Amino acid sequence: MIDKEAFEKISRRIDSYRDDMIELQKALTAVPAVGPQNGGNGEMLKARMLEKRLMEMGFNDFRHYDAPDDSVPERFRPNFLASLKGHDPSRRTWIITHLDIVPPGEIGLWSADPYSAYVKNNHIYGRGTEDNQQDMVASIFAAKAFMDEGILPSSSVNLFFVADEETSGGKGLYYVLDLPEKVFSPEDIIVVPDSGNPEGSLIEIAEKSILWLCFKTKGLQCHGSKPQLGNNAFSAACYLVTKLAKLRDIFDAADPLFDPPASTFEPTKKEANVGNINTIPGEDVFYMDCRVMPQYNLLDVMEKIRKITKRVEKKFSVTIDISQHQTVQSASPTPADAPVVAALTKAVAEVYQIKPFVGGVGAGTVAGYLRKYGLPAAVWSKTNMNAHQPDEYCSIDNMLGNAKVFAHLFLQR
Repeated sequence: MIDKEAFEKISRRIDSYRDDMIELQKALTAVPAVGPQNGGNGEMLKARMLEKRLMEMGFNDFRHYDAPDDSVPERFRPNFLASLKGHDPSRRTWIITHLDIVPPGEIGLWSADPYSAYVKNNHIYGRGTEDNQQDMVASIFAAKAFMDEGILPSSSVNLFFVADEETSGGKGLYYVLDLPEKVFSPEDIIVVPDSGNPEGSLIEIAEKSILWLCFKTKGLQCHGSKPQLGNNAFSAACYLVTKLAKLRDIFDAADPLFDPPASTFEPTKKEANVGNINTIPGEDVFYMDCRVMPQYNLLDVMEKIRKITKRVEKKFSVTIDISQHQTVQSASPTPADAPVVAALTKAVAEVYQIKPFVGGVGAGTVAGYLRKYGLPAAVWSKTNMNAHQPDEYCSIDNMLGNAKVFAHLFLQR
């Protein structure tokens, strides 16, 4: 139950922030926060700018959980918390968003500079505007509305901004969860607004396991006119890709909770090999993104992959090295009747006038880390689902509406 009069005041206040929310989106987009594994310098400049903005808005309760990292100029990655006290200090509601973004990709596919956000047709365009700044900004202004209206939230409000979500999480939430201090409690309401659907009806309670692999094939380079003098690493790699498709038949369990309802094994990134046409490559590198149904152990998946790879090595007289770039064995799902699911169901129904449903996804979020520690987190967002795409954009209406959903959570008793 909530105070309806208070919620109406908060909602009107959120609507009044439209221009301010757009301005913050533009400011965040202008400070790229690409992690070192993706060729960037990390999130520190963005984190400092954001904390300064939060102070200017009136936030004054901050805690830092920065993770050491020698691969970035500042030698650590930022994880920080901004809090508001609530009526009942024993009740805590968390909104966790991530500071890092992915690189723009092919610049030629963008209509404008990906780091100069602009507004068009009630949308904000720019890298990071949806993933994850839409709900980062929404959560900030949801909390700010309470301060500006002088209304005390029913629970304490905790806005957590974390690093390193787009790659491993090792310098982000994983680092925080491994600290001696127990930052979260199983009784907390923990929402990760980093996935959803265009209707806002999906409450994600389960995720597939994630396995990112690199395959490096080593043969023998030679002239293109004399293939018998070498071993074509590219041919072997292509053949391997076709054979790895058998994984879909081996790990074939289906569950309608997920969309798509089965495991996926997709070859993705391909590195350049030789620089000219008339040389047969002696080395070739490609990557695979595997999203595996929770009931399968990733150790068993790797065993099958190695068996397939060995057969290709023998057939082509090459060697193939496999390295794991990310390995996340999925945790048990958040129960469908968990308090966080009930709270989100009420909030979404009130704001968007729809009936939410629970489901699972293939994309990984930091909610998966929380579940591993017995913390029943839920993932929700009304989102247009264009993360990582050229001309990424955020709906301004979604940003305002999602802020109201978060405000509803803060008011629930």
